[in-house]
Amino acid sequence: MITRIGIAGITGRMGKLLSEEAVAAGATVSGGTSRASPDLAAIAAISDVIIDFTNAATVRATATVMAASGKPWILGTSGLSAEDEAAVAAAAKHIPIVYAANFSAGVNLVLALSERMGAALPADSYDAEIVEMHHRQKVDAPSGTAIGMGRAVAKGRGVTLEDVMDSGRHGHTGARKTGAIGFAALRGGQVVGEHSLIFAAGAEHIVLTHRSFDRRTYATGAVRAALWSIGKTAGLYSMMDVLGMV
Repeated sequence: MITRIGIAGITGRMGKLLSEEAVAAGATVSGGTSRASPDLAAIAAISDVIIDFTNAATVRATATVMAASGKPWILGTSGLSAEDEAAVAAAAKHIPIVYAANFSAGVNLVLALSERMGAALPADSYDAEIVEMHHRQKVDAPSGTAIGMGRAVAKGRGVTLEDVMDSGRHGHTGARKTGAIGFAALRGGQVVGEHSLIFAAGAEHIVLTHRSFDRRTYATGAVRAALWSIGKTAGLYSMMDVLGMV
């Protein structure tokens, strides 16, 4: 049976790539929402799964619609607040949701390595810093992928990112706090996405870098997640689950 994929924001840049990749994977694009046609419930009713790379401002409303639909939800929107993530978690009690900071297979391998490096390199000896750069139109910072890297390092160190995050340094900040995970966000031009995780010790620096040159890699991964989600039980999944890495 051919999988019917609905796409939130189908007329946008990512929406067009998602449509192309869905067809390339042998699925059918059942429809999509746009500013002119915003009825997600109607699209969900004729779809087997919904892929959503829209805007953080719509996430809570979308979570309600998707939970009621009973259909899997592939969520790639970045910049979610704690309240937004709580709404996603609540919806996951009713439907399978694959929520990822980044759907690139390469990025998810980097996230796995980030956690292992965080566990192996002591916080009192290795300062962790994350530098990311994106195109000038990006509205959230740090990026979702950068936050994902920070969470991976924090998990490896047995702490929560919220307790050790140091973002947007400015002015007389004082000495760096031991154990902090620092972030720097750069914006300019049309950079698709560059992320570097730096572990800086007194005697060595270790740098783990991922660069994206084409947004299509995100669309390919999201479609892979959509096909994987069919038939799964309700729950909150990650791209690590899709790749069989957990």
